[in-house]
Amino acid sequence: MTSPDSPAPSLYGPEFATDPESVYRQLRSYGPVAPVELSPGVPGMLVTDYDVALEILRDQQRFPRDARRWQQGIPSDCPILPIMAYRPTCNLTDDPLRSRLRDAVTDALDRVDQNVLRGFVERCADRIIGQIGPQGEADLRTEYSLILPLLVFNELCGCPAELGDRMVAAIQEVLKWENSEEANMTLGLAVLELMALKRENPGEDITSWLMAHPTDLNDEELAHQLVMLVGAGSELAQNLIINTLRLLLSDDRFAGDLSGGSMSVEDALDEVLWTDPPLANFGVTYPVEPLDFHGVKLPADQPVVISFAAANNDPSTLADQRAGNRAHLAWGIGPHTCPAQGQARIIATVAIEKLLDGLPDMELAVPAEDLTWRPGFIQRALSSLPVRFPALPESAPDPLGETSPVTEPGDDDVPETLGDPSATAPEETATPMAPARWWRRLANWWAGDTD
Repeated sequence: MTSPDSPAPSLYGPEFATDPESVYRQLRSYGPVAPVELSPGVPGMLVTDYDVALEILRDQQRFPRDARRWQQGIPSDCPILPIMAYRPTCNLTDDPLRSRLRDAVTDALDRVDQNVLRGFVERCADRIIGQIGPQGEADLRTEYSLILPLLVFNELCGCPAELGDRMVAAIQEVLKWENSEEANMTLGLAVLELMALKRENPGEDITSWLMAHPTDLNDEELAHQLVMLVGAGSELAQNLIINTLRLLLSDDRFAGDLSGGSMSVEDALDEVLWTDPPLANFGVTYPVEPLDFHGVKLPADQPVVISFAAANNDPSTLADQRAGNRAHLAWGIGPHTCPAQGQARIIATVAIEKLLDGLPDMELAVPAEDLTWRPGFIQRALSSLPVRFPALPESAPDPLGETSPVTEPGDDDVPETLGDPSATAPEETATPMAPARWWRRLANWWAGDTD
């Protein structure tokens, strides 16, 4: 057992990003919950035990999600504050608000036709592969897995490509924890711009459906659901795609799938969701009073972070075969389970299958052990995934455009709607507030002015 007087291991910096499993092994010596430093001078507790994680994720009474009491003692320039601070989203709130927000989000996601979504992902993948194929080499992170989810989530939310680009770029800056306060403001302004656009031109998209939902989301609630869906959704889909491609290209159990092997893309996805989940440590809760929990003292109003990665790889859960086993915690569990996991899995599966079909002789351009990981304790994400392959013949000019791979798909390439054709059309929304006044009020609120 590690001495309680030992310095708490840090979850920031390149050392943790390079080898988080060694930190998790060290933390298990404290017990099922261990003290950590989330950011310089910011303490927290990390849950590494699978069964204890389940218990916390299912218990909203002792382990609420509301961060407001905690953040009162955190400096405004703390790099992790923008991603851990309270937001009125269905994953960061408690009942009854959580249920109300969750109903709106799940109802909107349920209106997405999965067959149409799959077709849109296929077309986007084909066009990107057609662009990188003649090069004979590529960084699959920046040239493929970053771009494809962005295009898809832009389409899902009815978001023009330039706006979506800004939103996801800001989310990535927040996750780097560099200039995160500025990135948070950039993100907020981009979301407000999308909302203003949809007030004027509602359509068959998630943004418009949320605006028209019977739960009557206010402006702040709507803005934050969109951040959660577009920003977090595309970031996590990107990481799931790239982590699975790394496994397929480097692990002998899966490498055969590139040349007629035995294990499928679905098997590889399950393996990654167990071993390298794209959201490695989150599900943050804040006990409102001190707790003596499984022999560990939990201070009041201090973050208790669920390590999905460590809990999934708790020695008690290890098995020789995980293919088809979806008891992992990668999507969370209980009342805060990820509402978009079905869409994320479709996006990742189709993206990977299309790439393997389009570039069948692809291989890593560097040894797998030389690949590097982006810093930060929340996401598990490669910095790059360089590959090489026999160059494809030059094709016709790419519809995505020569100046930037992230541009609005042409009208002929985009389905008329991603909505479920059997779903009821959204009701007409109420007359919006005067744009200038509405914009100023919400922009000020996002920046922290609640007066």
